[in-house]
Amino acid sequence: EMTTESTRLCADRNHLYHGLCDALDEVALNGPPLEEPAWRLPGNLNCSFAGVDGEALMMSMRDLAVSSGSACTSTNPEPSHVLRALGVSDDLTRASLRFGLGRFNNRAEVNFAIQTVAETVDRLRRMRSLS
Repeated sequence: EMTTESTRLCADRNHLYHGLCDALDEVALNGPPLEEPAWRLPGNLNCSFAGVDGEALMMSMRDLAVSSGSACTSTNPEPSHVLRALGVSDDLTRASLRFGLGRFNNRAEVNFAIQTVAETVDRLRRMRSLS
């Protein structure tokens, strides 16, 4: 079932990314292009959201299980060394989210994630522009 699942996960991951880009400005894809499936894990997406405080972003994601770094460094408050090595600025590294999609996720959950992240990023950006 791995081939079928990988194809579905790639489609959901791409839907998530394009949905975020349609809903928000200044969304940066971290890592290789989505069109390079051999270089990406099917259910993994990492994006940065310019103009957002990373800590506020993470604290606002209570309804989603997301991370700001890799699973192996989730307890380390430092910006991701992987994103830094890719040339991502510290500000964007701190304003990044890692999404993990799995076998039991469905399109409705992906759409919920798009809506939740878009609303949260938009609210945080508005708050930042007021201060």
